[in-house]
Amino acid sequence: MHGSLRQNKGITLIELLVALVIAGILVAAVYRTFLSQQKTYTVQEQVVDMQQNVRALINRMMREIRMAGFGNVSMLLPPPYGLGPGVTIGGRTYNDVVNLDTPAAGALTIVSAMGSTSLTGIPATNQITVNSLTDSQGNTLFDTGDRKYVSIGGVESYTITNIVGTTLTLSGNLTYSHLVNTPVFAIRAISYQVGIVDGKPTLLRDENTGAGGQSLADNIETLQFGYLDANGNPTANPPGIRIVQVTLRATTNDSDPEYKSDGGYRKRTIASNVRLRNMGLEL
Repeated sequence: MHGSLRQNKGITLIELLVALVIAGILVAAVYRTFLSQQKTYTVQEQVVDMQQNVRALINRMMREIRMAGFGNVSMLLPPPYGLGPGVTIGGRTYNDVVNLDTPAAGALTIVSAMGSTSLTGIPATNQITVNSLTDSQGNTLFDTGDRKYVSIGGVESYTITNIVGTTLTLSGNLTYSHLVNTPVFAIRAISYQVGIVDGKPTLLRDENTGAGGQSLADNIETLQFGYLDANGNPTANPPGIRIVQVTLRATTNDSDPEYKSDGGYRKRTIASNVRLRNMGLEL
């Protein structure tokens, strides 16, 4: 009887403590593995987001830079482009389609037609009537201030000297005959540069019409431009530029303690060459 009781007395306190210690070790190991995997996932998610943002950003920049000079804006520029006085927007006069180190060292400003409405009539040889003074998002296309330049059909450009209703008076007589519904473009000076926003290096895009720089992407550490002529040789002569080299370096928002380089921040550099479609085509 006593032997049977001893056989069914259960586990001892020491056995329970040993089991708890072993269970604690297993739980700690599983938790450490979970934390490591979570950290890896977070880092990889940041890297993926960074790469996607940079690709989307450089694609947009490429589209706009590629169209530099579109709208025959050369009509408004001084020689060797045209016979105009230059394009003055935001208190700054642009004499080139591609403006190096403008408005600051390392920045780039291009002059191009963009954003459009449509032609509805030609009341006089120096006037056009348009469907609207705003684009589809309600943004102002034309006024007599920093939005006073217009391109009709993308083939001739003028300064707007007066606006009555939706009729624009131009600085010269129209050269070409234009049909109703011909697109009418606004001309802008678009600047790209890196600035600091909320303590972070940010790529800014500015149309120089008073709204200030628009944040395109955070954590863009560097933005560099290179310029090549038609033969692929470096040049600093704006009329001779045919290719713009764009190089962006982006960084993750948070550091990775296990990554020992660059202060723990993962970084990616993307470079692209943009061929200017409208350079050398001045009419």
